[in-house]
Amino acid sequence: MPDNTLRKKWMSLLAKSPPDALQKVYSKIEVPTDFQWLRHPETGAVMVRGRMGGTGAPFNMGEMTVTRCSLRLSNGEVGHGYVQGRNKAHAKRAAIVDALMQSDKADVVGQTVIESLRLQAQVTKAAVQERADKTKVDFFTLVRGED
Repeated sequence: MPDNTLRKKWMSLLAKSPPDALQKVYSKIEVPTDFQWLRHPETGAVMVRGRMGGTGAPFNMGEMTVTRCSLRLSNGEVGHGYVQGRNKAHAKRAAIVDALMQSDKADVVGQTVIESLRLQAQVTKAAVQERADKTKVDFFTLVRGED
């Protein structure tokens, strides 16, 4: 069984990855077809909470559409997929990758899927940061000498 902090990281990465990016790297691994659905992909809503300034009291911002599913591989590993939006195939892929990451295939799946998605996320984040940096304004105060 993997460390919970590692699992949180790969689950977050799977949930935040664009569906086409996950599909592209997913096609490079050996995908099990003999699994049992514990919860078929279903779409619903979750309440999104926020904090004023990131540290204030929590408040309900609104609802967000999510798709979730759970499955059990033939070796007994259980995988869960929670993704934003209504893409049931994306949730299924995330659940299968989650289950495989808990199996003896974790090294191969980690390198092929998780590491690829992590690198793509870094590139995307850097591009967004670069665009934001172009609009950055540095404010400064002139000393007037009257002091």
